[in-house]
Amino acid sequence: MSSEPPNPWLRRYFPRPGAGRRVVFFPHGGGSASFYRPLVRELPDGVEGVVVQYPGREDRIGDPCRTDMPGLVEPLAEALTELDDKPVWFFGHSMGASVAHEVTRLLGRAGEAVPERLVVSGRPGPSRQRPDDKHLDDERLWADVCQLGGTDPQLLQIPGVREMTLPVLRADYRLVGTYRPEPGRHLSVPVSVCYGTEDPEVDTADAAAWAEVTSAHTELVRFPGGHFYLRGTARAEFTHWLARRLHGRSQHPHADTAGRNRG
Repeated sequence: MSSEPPNPWLRRYFPRPGAGRRVVFFPHGGGSASFYRPLVRELPDGVEGVVVQYPGREDRIGDPCRTDMPGLVEPLAEALTELDDKPVWFFGHSMGASVAHEVTRLLGRAGEAVPERLVVSGRPGPSRQRPDDKHLDDERLWADVCQLGGTDPQLLQIPGVREMTLPVLRADYRLVGTYRPEPGRHLSVPVSVCYGTEDPEVDTADAAAWAEVTSAHTELVRFPGGHFYLRGTARAEFTHWLARRLHGRSQHPHADTAGRNRG
């Protein structure tokens, strides 16, 4: 008896075959699927978490990294079509927000099922994203990684870690730095925009610019912390918000509906 090989793009750390809905998580630049493992464990009953694994890291270390957005999102969108048997939400942080956005657009253009909701985090709206060339300078790139706090500082000091991780970081920073979002309102799904109150990468105006991509409702939700608020004390607040949102309850002390679209 044969079985289908596992999808190399997707990880189910805590399978819930009886769940009525899924949330797909897209990692940040330089990140891997395991970053989301604690968050997936805390999803409410009835919701299954599925995490994207980009090439070139963890159990895909032998697969070449993708250095441009189409090269990443086209095979990823195809891989995600296997999840169209249940309602799904997309959540992407930092680079993952842009990846989730582009995958949603690509699925819609192809006539495939799109997510019920797109949740973007730690990333300016497309119209406020700017080209960047940090991928050309290892010192600038590494300084940025250390400053943003996505990795345990003690881990960054271990000999050999920099040399081991720089190829993936260069690829992801090149992908983000050379990415040119197509302007316009291409989506019709609601968008939730999450960001840290102390994030040097995203301010309120940057977050509000996501309203330009959809004809549906957009909400802004602030959490205490910096760019990687998901690693800090705000993670519990975020998971509580996400659980309430998944169950149709949106009230949050830091929610702002000023980004609502009416057209």
